[in-house]
Amino acid sequence: MEKLFNFINKSISPFHGVAVIKGILEENGFLGLNEASKFNLEAGKAYYVIRNDASIIAFKLPKNNVTSFKIVASHLDSPTFKIKPNGEITQANYKLLNTEVYGGPIFSTWFDRPLGISGRVIVKENNKLVKRLVNFENACVIPNIAIHMNREINNGYKYNPQVDTLPIYSSNLSFGEFLSKSLNVNKEDIKGLDLFLYNQDKGQVVGIENEYFVSPRIDNLECAYTSLEAFLNSNTLDDQCNIYASFNHEEVGSSSDHGANSTFLIDVLRKIVGYENIHEALAKSIIVSADNAHAVHPACPSKSDPTSKAYMNKGIVIKNAANLSYTTDGFSAAILKTIWDDEGVMYQENANNSAVRGGSTLGCISLKHVSITSVDIGLAQLAMHSANETAGTKDVENMIKGLTKYYNSNIVINNNEVEIK
Repeated sequence: MEKLFNFINKSISPFHGVAVIKGILEENGFLGLNEASKFNLEAGKAYYVIRNDASIIAFKLPKNNVTSFKIVASHLDSPTFKIKPNGEITQANYKLLNTEVYGGPIFSTWFDRPLGISGRVIVKENNKLVKRLVNFENACVIPNIAIHMNREINNGYKYNPQVDTLPIYSSNLSFGEFLSKSLNVNKEDIKGLDLFLYNQDKGQVVGIENEYFVSPRIDNLECAYTSLEAFLNSNTLDDQCNIYASFNHEEVGSSSDHGANSTFLIDVLRKIVGYENIHEALAKSIIVSADNAHAVHPACPSKSDPTSKAYMNKGIVIKNAANLSYTTDGFSAAILKTIWDDEGVMYQENANNSAVRGGSTLGCISLKHVSITSVDIGLAQLAMHSANETAGTKDVENMIKGLTKYYNSNIVINNNEVEIK
């Protein structure tokens, strides 16, 4: 668990998450590529590509020419609050940050805790725009109103995000002055901001048998970490190329130049096999979308499906949805089940309660650009989108084992038939 906690603690924004992954990849011999240049690739070597500092794709080339891909895709962003441009409000002798909700956080869980500010700042230096990663610890707090002043706080009070979720950061200093002093630049040279609040709590194992862990950003850094570990553990086989991808902006729909709804993945795949070979390669390939799933909740088990439900520490969750919010079908699920049955990997199948809307993920979005056999999986957790979430300790190693087996399997798809070697 220590490695997972270290990954989560350092990945305090998607920009930081990509920096962490980049460092791990380079320690393992991966070479960085520039999208703006031609890829000069060598068989048997490993590479990574970064787009807009917040999404990353890595791949291992086999010794033979690539004819298919085995992909695992996850995401690095989590629900939070983003600081707006001109993000300062002075009120009642306080300096507040004017924030905007990013994704779907559970508002109440963000109150009354020290919060950090992380992300990137774009600074003009010698007629160039330079991007700087920043991390300001203990920078602010969102205070609750006392129950004496709001007796409805425990009775369904509806938070106003323009009023109730703005953090205090100072009594005197303007935010622009704070940034210029912290970065040692003139205020007028700060040209752009992508700054977010983050929960500084560290991950901890809980339960009398150490069955669970509590941490910020489990959704979806747990999948980003476990799929990365499996990818690093994997071997290249014959003519199949193993791919690791982790995207930004899943929590807000993925519609950016580097989200799952961009051309980032298909652009990289085309550069690997060539434009003339991409269609044949995709027809033989498979993508696993890895994003966490809802565990049965002890206070409201009726919110889960009566027969297809997920539990923590009971294995990888294969996610199903008739409305295609998850991409799994019988064919793609059967591939993973066959692989995992041979290895003794624990898995379970989950569907939404038909009366509960449920969520969606990046799998169905990525298929808009990459037509490919696809399956959605995740790990069961509680309190999804809370500032602190809960998941099962046993599921971490099981996921690494399952995805390592997937990467190391020779999956031959031909005209909707599959042979697993």
